[in-house]
Amino acid sequence: MGGAVLSSRPLDAVIFDWGGTLTPWHTIDPFECWLAVTADEAQAAALHAAESSVWAAIKDDDHRSGTFDQIVEQAALTLTEQQRRTYYQWWDAHSYTDPAVPELFSALRGRGLKVGVLSNTTWPAAEHQRIFQRDGVDHLIDGAVYSSEIAWAKPHPEAFRAALDAVGVTDPARAVYVGDRLFEDVFGANRVGMHAVLVPHSDIPAAQTTGIEGTPDAVVHELLDLVPLLDGWLAGGLPARGRPD
Repeated sequence: MGGAVLSSRPLDAVIFDWGGTLTPWHTIDPFECWLAVTADEAQAAALHAAESSVWAAIKDDDHRSGTFDQIVEQAALTLTEQQRRTYYQWWDAHSYTDPAVPELFSALRGRGLKVGVLSNTTWPAAEHQRIFQRDGVDHLIDGAVYSSEIAWAKPHPEAFRAALDAVGVTDPARAVYVGDRLFEDVFGANRVGMHAVLVPHSDIPAAQTTGIEGTPDAVVHELLDLVPLLDGWLAGGLPARGRPD
């Protein structure tokens, strides 16, 4: 999958969504996770309701981000360090990186492209880094931004600009965003002037959609299909990108 670095390439970076894109989609019940954290069903229900509230705020017009600590605070609970560890350990079985990612990231870097990650998440950055280290891909990521660490979440333009800054790209038109959601990922990339590729392999619940959809520049059904797609763009020029908001 290796490729020559193109000095006059029209792209500088490819930035990826995390859950459902770099990790295969898993349909889970979040309430089961909270029951693993606390056997008290009332407490688990309070945590589940608080989590739903934090995620709902991301879809509001302001697209404000949220954190794990905000979830616990909204639930009016205090969790022990062991309970917090239990929460992340429960997710370990659902967070493994797609086996194609090491080859994909290596191929992109071999073409002189920076690799970035931009994820809507309530988790601290250290938990994501732990997962990427566990799966042997952390060293292939040039920059990562997690909404829990900034004020905004996708599709807010500032979230995408933060990701561009993380990989050292100043012109959004010289970057591609890859994700599995038409609102957060594609619409968000459209707004800031990035190119967008949709990977529609997630079974996204209707409750997590908004009816607002962006227009992808391309659709691929497997992550490694990005390589020949981007080779074509590198060799023949990028598709026209509409004006950002």
